[in-house]
Amino acid sequence: MSETLHPLILRPAYKDYIWGGNRIPTVFDRSLPPGIYAESWELSDRPEGMGIVDNGPLQGTTLAKVLEQFGHDLLGHGVCGNTLPLLVKLIDARERLSIQVHPDNESAARGLGEAKTEAWHVLAAAPGSRVYAGLKPATDRSVFLQALRDGRLENCLNAVPIQPGDTIFIPGGRVHAIGEGLLLLEVQQNSNTTYRVYDWGRVGHDGKPRDLHVEQALQVIRWRDADPVKTTPWSVTDGPQVTPTVLVECPFFRLERMELGGAFEVHHSGAGFHAVFTLEGPVVIETAGGTELVARGRTCLIPALWNRYTIRPERPGTRILRISLP
Repeated sequence: MSETLHPLILRPAYKDYIWGGNRIPTVFDRSLPPGIYAESWELSDRPEGMGIVDNGPLQGTTLAKVLEQFGHDLLGHGVCGNTLPLLVKLIDARERLSIQVHPDNESAARGLGEAKTEAWHVLAAAPGSRVYAGLKPATDRSVFLQALRDGRLENCLNAVPIQPGDTIFIPGGRVHAIGEGLLLLEVQQNSNTTYRVYDWGRVGHDGKPRDLHVEQALQVIRWRDADPVKTTPWSVTDGPQVTPTVLVECPFFRLERMELGGAFEVHHSGAGFHAVFTLEGPVVIETAGGTELVARGRTCLIPALWNRYTIRPERPGTRILRISLP
C-alpha cells in the first residue's frame, strides 16, 4: 500500500462564522470567491469539515477515506484507531469570539462532550489585540453567574495583550475568548464541542441571538485556573541547518517553529504522523513515498510510515510550523 501513500497536501474546509474576516485567502494567496473565511480547517477528518487530498495519486480523496485505507501507516503505531487525533485550523477573528469553554478529558469521560485542549499561535495581530483566558482569582460559580447576569462576564477573565509570535495554551476547562484583530493557527484535540457562555449581545445570520450553553459550561469549567496563559518557548538543538523552538508541548500535541538554514533531515520513531505549515515558502518535502512542493501558507501531512524525510527550503531563513504527537 505504501506505493501511493505520499505526503498529503490538503484542501481545507472553510467556515463563514459571523465574526470572521477575509485574511486567510488574501494573506496566503488562495484563489477563493469573496466572502467570510472565519476558519480554515487545515487538517481535519471530521464530517462537518472534511479535508480533501489536493495532490498526487490520492488527489480528490477525503482524509477519512485515506485513513480507512492506510490506518497506522498514516497515523503511526502509537495512535489507537483510524481517526485523526488532532484538528488544525487557521482562524481569522475580525471581531472577538464568544466567551466559551470546552470539556477536558475528565469531563468528556463523564459524557459531557468531546475533550478539547488547544493552543493558538499568533500569526498577525492588530495593535492592542488581546485574548481573554482563565478566570481571575476569587471567581467562583456565584461570582461568575452574577457577572453573566450583569453582562460583564469579561471582567471575570484575564485580558492578555497579544503580539505576533505569541502562543496561547487553552486546556480543556479554561474559559476563554479570542479577541478581535487576530490571525491564528490553532492546534487542538479532534473535537468540535464548544459551550458558548456569553456572546457580547451579538446576533447570528438570522437576526437572533446565538444559542448559549451555560448549564453545560458550568459542569466543565476549571474554577481554579492559575496556570500561565502564554507559553514560554524553548529552543532545542537539532542539527546545523535548523533552529527549532518548541512553542507548546502537552499530552496531546507538540507545536514547534523552525527556521531552516538549508535542507533538514528528520528521523523519528514512526509512533505518530507529522504535519508542516509553511509560514514562509515554498518548501520541498522529500520522503521515500514522494516529493512534494508545499507553497507558503499550506499544510502538508507527512505519514508516519515515512519516518525519515527531508524538508528543503527555497531559501535560507524560511520558517515553518511543525505539528506532531508528543
